[in-house]
Amino acid sequence: MDKNKKQKKHKYIFVVGGVMSGVGKGIASSSIGKILQNKGFKVNPIKVDPYLNVDAGTMNPTEHGETFVLDSGLETDQDMGNYERFMNVNLGPDDYITSGMVYKYVIEKERNLGYRGKCVEAIPHITEEITRRWKRSAESHDSDISLIEIGGTIGDYQNILFIEAARVLKIKNPQDVIFVMVSYLPVPGVLGEMKTRPTQNAVRQLNSYGVQPDIIIARGSHPLDYKRKEKIAIACSVAVDNVISAPDISSVYDVSINFEKDKIGDMILKAFHMRAKVKGDALADWKKFVDVSKNTKKTLRIAVVGKYFDTGDFVLSDAYISVIEAIKFSSYWKGVKPELTWINSKEYEADPKKVKDLSGYDGIIVPGGFGESGIEGVLMAIRYARENKIPYFGLCYGMQLMVVEYARNVLGWSDAHTAEINPKSSHVVIDIMPEQKKNLEEGKYGATMRLGSYEAKLLKGTHAHKAYGAETINERHRHRYEVNPEYVEEIKAKGLVFSGTSPDGRLMEIAELPKDVHPFFLGTQFHPELKARPLYPHPLFTAFIEAVLKGKK
Repeated sequence: MDKNKKQKKHKYIFVVGGVMSGVGKGIASSSIGKILQNKGFKVNPIKVDPYLNVDAGTMNPTEHGETFVLDSGLETDQDMGNYERFMNVNLGPDDYITSGMVYKYVIEKERNLGYRGKCVEAIPHITEEITRRWKRSAESHDSDISLIEIGGTIGDYQNILFIEAARVLKIKNPQDVIFVMVSYLPVPGVLGEMKTRPTQNAVRQLNSYGVQPDIIIARGSHPLDYKRKEKIAIACSVAVDNVISAPDISSVYDVSINFEKDKIGDMILKAFHMRAKVKGDALADWKKFVDVSKNTKKTLRIAVVGKYFDTGDFVLSDAYISVIEAIKFSSYWKGVKPELTWINSKEYEADPKKVKDLSGYDGIIVPGGFGESGIEGVLMAIRYARENKIPYFGLCYGMQLMVVEYARNVLGWSDAHTAEINPKSSHVVIDIMPEQKKNLEEGKYGATMRLGSYEAKLLKGTHAHKAYGAETINERHRHRYEVNPEYVEEIKAKGLVFSGTSPDGRLMEIAELPKDVHPFFLGTQFHPELKARPLYPHPLFTAFIEAVLKGKK
């Protein structure tokens, strides 16, 4: 290496939240990353979760949101999915950090005398480990800029050490670190006026940690007027132009476009003394996608039948966000807009006649899940889709239950079931993987499922093979149970096709009915939704939408 050559200085952008949780830091971070990426820079996004959970795998999806699985198998926060979708990148295990990971590593290092007898303290040992992980992520991507979202809200006890680590990094590299605060400006109903005081207080709280935001993104139900921009700028010591209005919008994919209109990318590059490497419209392809999504008039009615639906509608977009977005991407590019109806399968258990209401839908999806609740209702929905030739797409549990339904109603095994629900069934067509039994016996649940990307071989002439246009694929998994090999040949003999298998043929990855039997009746053991992107919709979701459109005509 040329010693005279100036070493590239890595840049860091920290995104923090003010006033309340759920303010949109993940979408803001994804949008900033998209803009900088399209200006010619390599950006590595990182999500910091201040929870003591070692990963997101044991978190309840109706409380924390979807668990997003990476190729490596790491179970992460749903914002990692936003990063991958917006920036079209595959993230790695170094790109997700929790307090639990950091503390576990430091404690284990201390137990092994890694600190050589020193008193191990939160500062500097925890903060140094946090910084080490940030730098390792940047190195693994060989990136120009790290975009680090610190979860939680300013004032939370849990995220103070992460902010402290960022502050120290800023002190050591003042020209290479900036802070973006995403805050919320409420409009109290009685007053009818947008209030800036909560944001001012959040900035002062951040100042008390020794950190000053460089850019403030002002979220709210209405656009921010210049008077309030000026007020925030004066009270919070930022330039007026560095206060970005971010009102509620119909599509999160508009955020990047709106940010670029306010020149947030140029602000960041100016702060770093950098110039764009790419000239012209940095978001041309992105704008095309957004235009397609907005100008689509034709609609499809899709029923999503499953679990996690009885804790209030507000949780659905979080518990199944990747499924929702995957459906949208394929629909938009096919010139239609999906109308999703969430159906709690327990309704069919209470009144089996209600299952006939599915005749009013163009397609049916059963997403993933765990446990016994609502399962018989799901099985009724699957049978109705199969017998009435309604396009059906099952994801993970949706494939397993598809096999159970087929075994019961086509092969005549009335008590056929999954070992997860009824291990004493005389026909356990879905059984726990042998390597998983020991984990459950020993009470090991976290990070012990079949996780991450695995290869599968496809059978020619099938829906799956046609959709992918390939003989081998790689998809992400998250499950403990599989189709029981003991019953595979009997099930195949009765017409169900296993069109995707593991390379050794032991594990069934995709099940489907032939095209001359059903227009589209297909399930996957993996989670295809995790790899769907706005500009690159997933082929199986697209095949499903195509079948739905054909049936509708």
